Amino acid sequence: MTPSPVNTALLEDLTRAAERDGINKTVVGAVIADGDGRVLLLHRMADDYLGGLWELPSGGVDEGESLIEALRREVAEETGLAVSSVGDYLGHFDYRSGSGRATRQFNFAATVTGADEPVKLTEHDAHLWADRSEQDRVSSAPRAVLDTWCHRAA
Repeated sequence: MTPSPVNTALLEDLTRAAERDGINKTVVGAVIADGDGRVLLLHRMADDYLGGLWELPSGGVDEGESLIEALRREVAEETGLAVSSVGDYLGHFDYRSGSGRATRQFNFAATVTGADEPVKLTEHDAHLWADRSEQDRVSSAPRAVLDTWCHRAA
């Protein structure tokens, strides 16, 4: 599935809604698929917050940074892959960060250049190109995001 361009007005609405909802921290997550339709999952180190969890490539949005800028930066930092396009908004989920902050993760379909290139991990101890049967390794919140992605890709 090739992502369609992200609507700027939608991004602004998402940010405003998070502020209205009392969200203190925003995070972006990427659903990145390879040519075979498998999705990239990353495994958190055991000694990290939520250690041992499989997750989407994701990370915090810095002050003054747009959601899309953060997504491109975080994917590059965590995987060494370059995002070539960001598309469909796939939903969000809320959680408490390790410091107790109300956090919202906004999730998008993303395409990377060189999806066949090796993943270079910097913050995780493993990665997996997960087919549909392996995607249940993630917790229920990102699983709902993956379900949305799968329905749109069909």
